[in-house]
Amino acid sequence: MTRPPARVLTASALAVGALLTASACSALTTPPTAEKPDLSATTTPPSPSAKSPAATPALTDAQAQATLLTAVDLGEPWTSTQGAATWHDTVLKAKTNRPACQRLLDTVYAEELFGADARPRAVVGLDDDWNETQLRQQVVAHPAADVDRTLAWLKSLPKKCAKFTVKATRGDVHDVEVSEAALPQVGEARQGLRIVVWGETADGDPAAFTLDVAVVRVGDDAIGLTHGGFGEVAPEVAQAVVQLGAQRLTEVRKRGRVEV
Repeated sequence: MTRPPARVLTASALAVGALLTASACSALTTPPTAEKPDLSATTTPPSPSAKSPAATPALTDAQAQATLLTAVDLGEPWTSTQGAATWHDTVLKAKTNRPACQRLLDTVYAEELFGADARPRAVVGLDDDWNETQLRQQVVAHPAADVDRTLAWLKSLPKKCAKFTVKATRGDVHDVEVSEAALPQVGEARQGLRIVVWGETADGDPAAFTLDVAVVRVGDDAIGLTHGGFGEVAPEVAQAVVQLGAQRLTEVRKRGRVEV
């Protein structure tokens, strides 16, 4: 894993109202913190009974698009994405001899958190130009039972794939760590993960690629999120995006019921 020498970032502030505060300083060679924020809940066990009323209409494409966050919501340094980050191929396109962990790699590489058959109804990609990270949020209309199976699978990974080794496409071997990530208590069910791939810079210094993954179910709709890069990947980003995204999705669903 190679990239230019790390640059120290003074701070990264996200303009999402009271949802987020300025993130702390960091450098590429500083390992990601293992501490979790003091949130009311990290996960909620999927509940078969926690489903939206049968009369709830499906979201239209326009409604789903309206729930997505934009660069305006996040503020500087976020901008509309300029295309898939190079780390999709250099880091996530890797192989391991552990099937459960290979499935995780394949899923985040393909950005198919809800399976290959789930059609994303709305998707947005954003780039953090300061930290050189990339965020992708999607909203899908998907049966609650199917989303709950995805949540249960994600919840199992910190045990099944806590630590494993992968070989990247260029032959580099990296250590990977998977841990549970705290999320705000929004939606009916949720699960967060943090994936860290360890390597070295071109100068041989320790380096880490970090990817936060989050899924939140709101009735028969779901929010999927990935946020990753070689720079600072502040956990507050995923927390704020899923919180505001779930609020918007709930509001849109309520308006849809009123309009029926």
